[in-house]
Amino acid sequence: MTDEEETISYMALTPGTPIESASGNAFGTVEHVLQVPELDLFDGLVVKVKKEIRFVDRDQIASITTSAVVCTLTDDEVESLPLPHGTLVVRPDPGHDEGRSLSAWYGRTFGREHWKDVD
Repeated sequence: MTDEEETISYMALTPGTPIESASGNAFGTVEHVLQVPELDLFDGLVVKVKKEIRFVDRDQIASITTSAVVCTLTDDEVESLPLPHGTLVVRPDPGHDEGRSLSAWYGRTFGREHWKDVD
């Protein structure tokens, strides 16, 4: 950890933050934090690894800093991370109807909504 990095809470973690294995190899980025707000409980992270999403349990996380999340996982264990299970998470894709195409014009004109999977 360098002087510029500070340890932060999981609540301050932002999507896109790099995820590193115990050896320091970056293997993905934070997609979103899993928590139980009623119990103030951190459950783990959904991470984007290549073009897939995977689950990292809270017990597999060594530290969360302003620049990265460091896991206790070896590089071999990263390959076998499980898929998250539960309710599908979707997010709006506001950039879908940008551009000069006819489809984009219809989207802007008629206000159709598009949703993008986290996959």
